[in-house]
Amino acid sequence: MTPRVLAEDGPSEADLLDLKREVPEVIASFKKADSTFGSFIDKAAGYAVLPKIAKGGFVVGGARGTGLVYSKGQLVGHVTMTQATVGAQIGGQSFSEVIFFETADALKEFQKSGFAMSAQVGAVAAAEGVAKNAKYQQGVAVMTLARSGLMAEASVGGQKFTYVPIK
Repeated sequence: MTPRVLAEDGPSEADLLDLKREVPEVIASFKKADSTFGSFIDKAAGYAVLPKIAKGGFVVGGARGTGLVYSKGQLVGHVTMTQATVGAQIGGQSFSEVIFFETADALKEFQKSGFAMSAQVGAVAAAEGVAKNAKYQQGVAVMTLARSGLMAEASVGGQKFTYVPIK
């Protein structure tokens, strides 16, 4: 996998191709972990898929990942997520994240530059039946799937997103 660097006008063509290849693989992994995931994604007004978020910390930590944003199943943009954390934490992990938007307005709010995930929004780990019972909070629902590592902290509050439309 190549490193991803967000240019002023969006990802490089190579990074975009990598993400277009990775996103369906990640969605398939979520569906394998939870057979109800497909119906949840189908009902969402939009969603963002971040195939690989790397997170690490020792008291002070951070996370970063990139992904693609879809509106009613159509690719509309690229997103970069960053997160800084302070507090009781140690370790490192890599995970995939899917952010669901209940309404078109929730998706539009996300697309505004500088969108930050509210501390009240919690992520749920993908497991059988989780999507079926998932609840939107402030028009947003988040699911994660561990890729590797172990970390004694897994909040999504404070995640900040930079959205770039794909033309």
